[in-house]
Amino acid sequence: MNTQGPTRIQKKNRAVILEAALDVFSTHGFRGSTVDQIAKEAGLSKPNLLYYFPSKEAIHASLLEQMLDTWLDPLREMDPEGDPLEEVLAYVARKLEISRTYPRESRLFANEILQGAPRIGEVLSTDLKALVDEKIDLLTRWMKAGHIAQVHPYHLIFSIWSLTQHYADFDVQVRAVMGDQDPFQSAPEFIETLYRRLLTPT
Repeated sequence: MNTQGPTRIQKKNRAVILEAALDVFSTHGFRGSTVDQIAKEAGLSKPNLLYYFPSKEAIHASLLEQMLDTWLDPLREMDPEGDPLEEVLAYVARKLEISRTYPRESRLFANEILQGAPRIGEVLSTDLKALVDEKIDLLTRWMKAGHIAQVHPYHLIFSIWSLTQHYADFDVQVRAVMGDQDPFQSAPEFIETLYRRLLTPT
């Protein structure tokens, strides 16, 4: 039995395929993408691509698995021992940075959700829900202690997701409206001010 791991070339080709697939899926969605498109984008033959991934579904699943950790990490980092207001603002900043750094991954996730999450529905109802519930309990404790203003904690989380991910998911619209201005130059200050005013106890 061969117990050796993948070779350097195999690792490189897998990375090339996933990078190409990310471009294709984030542009065309899962249903509108084909193995042929991904192979062409990767500069590989279709049989060569299928040596590494048996199907479009397998490529998509691999991308989603990688993306979910990236997407959940900013919420995991919210520290129960930190300053409550600053911890929430830091989470907002991290989510905005994810949109700036990983716009294709954000659109990949958005496309999956718009299709009814057929491939990650179980993760949403288990891993994601458990993490969100944990942080909702933390936010609720902070609110009851008067450390941050009383707002609906679930809708607070939803609003952070919506506002920060908008810059990735609707990048074309944002840049069409703002023209030559880089939205990520002014967005961090605006969004921090918005949530600081919302959450500072009165």
